[in-house]
Amino acid sequence: MARYTGPKSKIARRFREPIFGPDKALERKNYGPGMHGPNKRRGKQSEYAVQLQEKQKVKYTYGVLERQFENLFHKASSKDGITGENLLKFLEARLDNVVYRLGIAPTRSAARQLVCHKHITVNGEVVNIASYSVRSGDVVAVRERSQTLEAITQSVAGRTINKFSWLEWDAKNLTGKFLNYPNRDEIPENIKENLIVELYSK
Repeated sequence: MARYTGPKSKIARRFREPIFGPDKALERKNYGPGMHGPNKRRGKQSEYAVQLQEKQKVKYTYGVLERQFENLFHKASSKDGITGENLLKFLEARLDNVVYRLGIAPTRSAARQLVCHKHITVNGEVVNIASYSVRSGDVVAVRERSQTLEAITQSVAGRTINKFSWLEWDAKNLTGKFLNYPNRDEIPENIKENLIVELYSK
């Protein structure tokens, strides 16, 4: 499975946001990486650069590669409704993201690893494809023999109750239900999806 394996703190500092979760390096150095990072007199970015940066931020946030992202965008643009919002809804419905949102894993990359190592089931069947699209009514659960894994028990112990309205969580059985696609105002990520739509519209 292809995925980003480079320096995560460097990416977080580039966007000045905790893309991959809490980051002490970002807290200490809240400016761009490299020798020109602290320099506030850098030239103004072009419109294209701003749009491209927003797309890159979303790709890193959700752990999606270029071709996957492009396919999701075309899928979103072919559906009724606002393209940018549709795109975020499809990203939120990825299995690795749902596992992360349920609190089964502390980060999306950790959730992706759990899925790929066959620790997660959907409607009772093991699914090891991180990009699998969860649908309304699907039940996502920790595989029975994996419920005692330390990484999972620690993450579940630290989760907050009913944090996301589009998900239903059963702590006793370590199962969650994907109720529906979230509304745009329910998605907490700081994303300007209209910039991505403008980029692909060129």
